[in-house]
Amino acid sequence: MSETAAAKKNPKKANLADQHSIKHLLDESASEIVKARGYPEDFRTSNVRLLLGTVIISIALFAQFYNKKFPENRDFLIGTYIFFNVLLQLLTYTKEKNAILFTYPPTVSFSSTGLVVSSKLPRFSDSYTLTISSADPKSVAAKKPVEFTKSVTQWFTKEGVLVEALFRKDVEALVDEYNKEPKKTK
Repeated sequence: MSETAAAKKNPKKANLADQHSIKHLLDESASEIVKARGYPEDFRTSNVRLLLGTVIISIALFAQFYNKKFPENRDFLIGTYIFFNVLLQLLTYTKEKNAILFTYPPTVSFSSTGLVVSSKLPRFSDSYTLTISSADPKSVAAKKPVEFTKSVTQWFTKEGVLVEALFRKDVEALVDEYNKEPKKTK
């Protein structure tokens, strides 16, 4: 079964009254398109978040079942719990920001970095911004970030079905723009 036949059979649909639903569907589709272009997903950041979350839950469980009563172990438990929560928030604030996807470089490329794909859909707005930047901005192979901002009304029907061909065209054009070799000046 071809990709277009599968899309017609199971269209991607969002609730047009729910901005979160629209952003989630667009983010998911953008991630699929970038991965289909040969960029394997990098799970390191999400794995670190899962590890920190597991540590935080373990501390909470330890506090619940510890044989001493709460006031006696309060300083240790609160201190470690706050420390790991602050670490998790710092990771989210400094590394992730608005990122929806981290990738490794394409397997066929030796002079490229991975990508960070991020998006924004401000509250009460229909302007969706998709940005592609280098996962390693200090690398020699890093390129300038590229982005587009368009109204989400261009990609959805009145029933809330995503017109995947139009969205795919825009995302692929953005990936091509990022991969374009810069003009050399003398």
